[in-house]
Amino acid sequence: METIINYFETIPTLHRSLLLVGGITLFWILEGAIPLFKFNYKKWQHAWPNFFFTLTTIIINFGLAFILLKTADWVKVNNFGIINWLPEMPLWLYALLGVMLLDFFGAYLAHLVEHKVKPLWMVHLVHHTDHKVDTTTGNRHHPIESVIRFSFTILGVFIVGTPIAIVFLYQSLSVVFTQLTHANIKMPKKVDKAMSYFFVSPDMHKVHHHYILPYTDSNYGNIFSIWDRLLGTYMELDRDKLVYGVDVFPDEEENSRVSNLLSQPFQKYKKPTTIPGDETI
Repeated sequence: METIINYFETIPTLHRSLLLVGGITLFWILEGAIPLFKFNYKKWQHAWPNFFFTLTTIIINFGLAFILLKTADWVKVNNFGIINWLPEMPLWLYALLGVMLLDFFGAYLAHLVEHKVKPLWMVHLVHHTDHKVDTTTGNRHHPIESVIRFSFTILGVFIVGTPIAIVFLYQSLSVVFTQLTHANIKMPKKVDKAMSYFFVSPDMHKVHHHYILPYTDSNYGNIFSIWDRLLGTYMELDRDKLVYGVDVFPDEEENSRVSNLLSQPFQKYKKPTTIPGDETI
């Protein structure tokens, strides 16, 4: 475990880039071999806006990285944060708790807030208006959302007290899980279900991309499913009933143009439709 921590403490930028590119490439290939849905689309054309937002996210995260480094260094020097106030524990448990708590603050909590605060929902909408969810959708975030997500990660590092090695470990796992859970791949239902008891599985996350409430407001987790299960935001829906997108923003052509996606946060808010309770079973 010490070797892993030492590696992530100084992980080269090249390795982090290879993780991103390699993950997208792997799942892109698997989508062709074992697709969940046989989309009738031009894959590269669909991917273009998603790659554009992947690039903006990388630029923003790189530009603000010094804040992340300073925060992680400060909590380490001052022995500040939840995991540093707990009794001494094995390194593996220290790392596990650090990653789990960062997953809560940096992913689950950020995601929940984006769905509950109207202006933030309009920003997050860019992610949900993809009508053909695949591995490239995972990085489809408006630049404003990239800043919001980064802010929650900083909050998490400060409250949890994670050194930079665990921060980089968390971010690396987050990248892989984001690509996996959005990938248009068909895992055996029993395998997916078993995975969902501990981690966010592809079927579990895709419920979140169903076009209508209450499913859109569920399954906020990124790596661990524990937060949704403990906090009552876990939902299930048969994969065959999934319809991607957002019901009040149904124009797939508009939702595929970068110019329109960049302006989505500033468009008029439209109240989503909710399925009547007796139809959600």
